[in-house]
Amino acid sequence: MCGITGLLDADGLAAAPARELAGRMAAAIATRGPDDAGTWSDGAHVAFGFRRLAILDLSPLGQQPMASASGRYTIAFNGEIYNHRELGVALAAQGHRFRGRSDTEVLLACIEQYGFVATLPKLRGMFALAVWDATERALYLARDRMGEKPLYYGWVRGGSLLLFGSELKALQAHPQFAADIDRGALMKFMRHGYVPAPRSIYQGIHKLPQGMWVRISPTQRGAEPQSYYSFRDVAEAGLAAPLVVSLDDAADQFGAELARAVGEQMVADVPLGAFLSGGIDSSLVVMMMQQQSTRPVKTFSIGFDSARYDETAYAREVATRLGTDHTEFHVTGADALALIPQLPTIYDEPFADSSQIPTTLVSRLARQHVTVALTGDGGDEILAGYPRYATLRKLARFYDLPGRRALATVADRLVAAVSRDGDAATLDRRALDWLRRRTDIASAADLDAFYELLMSLWYHPEWVVPDVAEPRGIMPLTKDVLARGNVTERAMYVDTVQNLADALLVKVDRAAMSNSLETRLPLLDHRVVELAWRLPYATKVAGDRGKLVMRQLLARQLPPRLFERPKMGFMIPVVPWLRGPLRDWAESLLFERALREDGFLQPEIIRRRWQGFLAGTRDWHGPLWPVLMWQAWRQHQTRLSAPSTP
Repeated sequence: MCGITGLLDADGLAAAPARELAGRMAAAIATRGPDDAGTWSDGAHVAFGFRRLAILDLSPLGQQPMASASGRYTIAFNGEIYNHRELGVALAAQGHRFRGRSDTEVLLACIEQYGFVATLPKLRGMFALAVWDATERALYLARDRMGEKPLYYGWVRGGSLLLFGSELKALQAHPQFAADIDRGALMKFMRHGYVPAPRSIYQGIHKLPQGMWVRISPTQRGAEPQSYYSFRDVAEAGLAAPLVVSLDDAADQFGAELARAVGEQMVADVPLGAFLSGGIDSSLVVMMMQQQSTRPVKTFSIGFDSARYDETAYAREVATRLGTDHTEFHVTGADALALIPQLPTIYDEPFADSSQIPTTLVSRLARQHVTVALTGDGGDEILAGYPRYATLRKLARFYDLPGRRALATVADRLVAAVSRDGDAATLDRRALDWLRRRTDIASAADLDAFYELLMSLWYHPEWVVPDVAEPRGIMPLTKDVLARGNVTERAMYVDTVQNLADALLVKVDRAAMSNSLETRLPLLDHRVVELAWRLPYATKVAGDRGKLVMRQLLARQLPPRLFERPKMGFMIPVVPWLRGPLRDWAESLLFERALREDGFLQPEIIRRRWQGFLAGTRDWHGPLWPVLMWQAWRQHQTRLSAPSTP
């Protein structure tokens, strides 16, 4: 696990300045690789910068940037290739010889043997990589199938200078980076709490989508990314030819595939552990780790003083029953307040999933003991685990009713009348919130619009970011996406290609790498994902319950009361904290002059919602959190761009 960055200067640049600039860019992402640093330049157009977090082959033979045996290819690579030993054996049989044991050296030999594009489907792992081909005079960029590792790129200086890197802060370290805000991306951020790929918060800077590669040369600058792995094809193939198996057989097959992935991802030359929230996904991953380990696995959990958000008792009992070496940490509002000023640096693009706080803190806790941690991320998307999928199934029936629009209109008028006449004071405010939210959603034109609202923090982000058209975002749920799928399967697909890749994986990557911790996600091994999509729907969902095969596996070793309970995850008590220890911080960001000064936001509606939130009339913490994260990020960026005083 590392940090990569670099530049391609179409006008040509002397080798020494190019390497110096690449080194400066790499230094900006030093937490991704505190163990070593390296730079390289071809002497004319291209330079790479690298920061190393040593995981496999800790010797200097694993240092990067690394050149291939022939000298044709030079690579800067972030990630892990879990099948590198298997690939190395095959390459050795074809005459390749290796100096060290790193997956980077094997990856370069694969590219020499098979070519860049043909190599990508052979890889099992997580990666973002840059390869310079000295023969073609071309730069290749690629990203792993599910999007575990990030990669930004874009042209600046009038389109003659390409910058790329693991994080935006690496690009920003180049003196010719242009920090022009993309207002369309800002609107998407206000809706979802993250900026969906391929956009970034800056104009002209893109995220390379998962499962794609791009070839760029000094004379061919407008190349479009190409796909080497289509998740849509995977989903459609699984639905077209599902396995005919019972729940027990499905659990056996899924368990065997996941155990293989867990075993592969436990290989490291440094201490290794796992996050354990006490939920289904992390408990299953830890169970399989402990089954394959000769010593207690180190596990880590975060808890809160509020019992409503605290799962540490469950995590502790899971750890005890599985025999792990467990460590936990309880978070307070003061802990959150101490971390919040660091969030704009950690998430150097605006990011507004409040679980970023406990995820960062559990990463910090784990890094005191291990260098690698396995996590349970991905199970909800591949096995229909989110509670919202049950809501979606119920509402889908409502959308088929002939009189739905009339019912929605009546409900709208009821809510308006209650609010206008002041009768809300006589109602339970939570009940009125419940009615308001559902009438808003029921008024959506179709299931596509409904699901976008369900996944939105602001239903109408144009109220917050005025005078800009919202770019197309979340993919539709209509049957032209997955013709054989039901509404839950189409939502799973949408969540995997957008919310998982652009929100959850970003959260985990930045939280962990800001603490120089490598995270591995065995549930997103592509063979596990492909098998999950081939399992019959009835082995995933029954009534309101999802992830049936995972529950079946856990029940073989743990009592059901430990996992047959409402989903929580690393959630935090945002509402009491914003009304308590975080209130002064929030007030400083939400007063009208602060909201108005850079001209991006509409202060009036934000102020109304903040006042309503403080008064307790509405729980507006969902839409307020992205505003707070944007304001904190803007303040941080303004300080970075301010001229230094002599």
